[in-house]
Amino acid sequence: MKIISDLHLHSRFSRATSKSINIENLEKYANLKGLNLLGTGDLTHPEWIKELKKELTEDGSGILKSKTGFNFVLQGEVSNIYTQDGKGRRIHNVILAKSFDVVDQIQETLLKKGRLDYDGRPIFGFSCIELVEMLKNIDEKIEIIPAHAWTPWFSLFGSMSGFNSIEECYKDQTKHIYALETGLSSDPSMNWRLSQLDKYTLISNSDSHSFWPWRIGREANIFDMELTYDNLINAIRKRKGFVETIEVDPNYGKYHLDGHRACNICMEPKEALKNKNICPKCKRNLTIGVLHRIEELADREEGFKPKNAVPFKSLIPLSEILAELLGSNVATQKIWKEYYNLINNFESEFDVLLEAKKEDLIKYTDEKIADAIILNREGKIKIKPGFDGVYGQPLFSKNVTDKKETKSAKIQKSLSEF
Repeated sequence: MKIISDLHLHSRFSRATSKSINIENLEKYANLKGLNLLGTGDLTHPEWIKELKKELTEDGSGILKSKTGFNFVLQGEVSNIYTQDGKGRRIHNVILAKSFDVVDQIQETLLKKGRLDYDGRPIFGFSCIELVEMLKNIDEKIEIIPAHAWTPWFSLFGSMSGFNSIEECYKDQTKHIYALETGLSSDPSMNWRLSQLDKYTLISNSDSHSFWPWRIGREANIFDMELTYDNLINAIRKRKGFVETIEVDPNYGKYHLDGHRACNICMEPKEALKNKNICPKCKRNLTIGVLHRIEELADREEGFKPKNAVPFKSLIPLSEILAELLGSNVATQKIWKEYYNLINNFESEFDVLLEAKKEDLIKYTDEKIADAIILNREGKIKIKPGFDGVYGQPLFSKNVTDKKETKSAKIQKSLSEF
């Protein structure tokens, strides 16, 4: 069975999320996207779990079913903010669990350390070492995965508060870490440059704060297996049945290059180093991006691929392509009309992006859109790189100006909950 999964997202109980997130909307837009397995998000939040218990049914496989049979796996994210080795650390971890009973035990244990009701992604003042040990004492099959492992502010390798290795972060509990999430601003090929990561499975998820198709499933994992929780965990840990990941071009991510958003300064790592990582306009520190950190820690040249690596494809969401080509925002009726015009004539967005032939596409859309879809599939769309919280932007024309791109970045920021 082909499983296309997004295993990291949030409910409406997390900060800066759409207040319309519910199981019905998640399922609706997952189907449009072409996903058939979603993480539930926010398994630590008591109100969201009450809702999930009403909406989803357990059948003993560890995979929950909606009322119409859509697949969900219990999932959440925890923020650990603490001091280790003389430095302040801010690390996010994705958690997968097999049953509501296990989730109840997770909540009961975490409540001894702090509150859970104020945010779907709760913050705790203890280390990742303690988190892993605590969860493994509940159930060995709980999976803990370092979230968006390279982003500057809240991640394992982040420039602001991270570590230089997985072992430094998790110490003796490293034995329970089998995978890490690459995040939007890096892709597997960047991670392959670090030999220390060869033994870890690289997974890709959206970390979506909404259900809209330009967010949900923008990164995803493809498996070929009978869908059970145990098989899912086995695929993550041993790569059995793990076919490939779907990525966005890392330039699209909000923290790919170094920069300073307030001054509209974006720099390649070498240029930032020449400036001593200082913004040339305001003389404040630049936000050091993901590529810079990769360069710092890499012990291989670009192009190296480990023998057991899971392959990947790079895609920009269809809504983003349409918005750029049609000169409108992703959330406008103009873009929705063209989006549905395509989706309704094919099986899903992924079917359009990955499978549809040009001669079939031009039956339902303009040829320039069909050409862009093919270029996207072939990884040939250039992206103006993201930096310091600004998303990268697809470029289809030399006539795209800095003014237009800045406006687009502002729109993206204002639509963060979408």
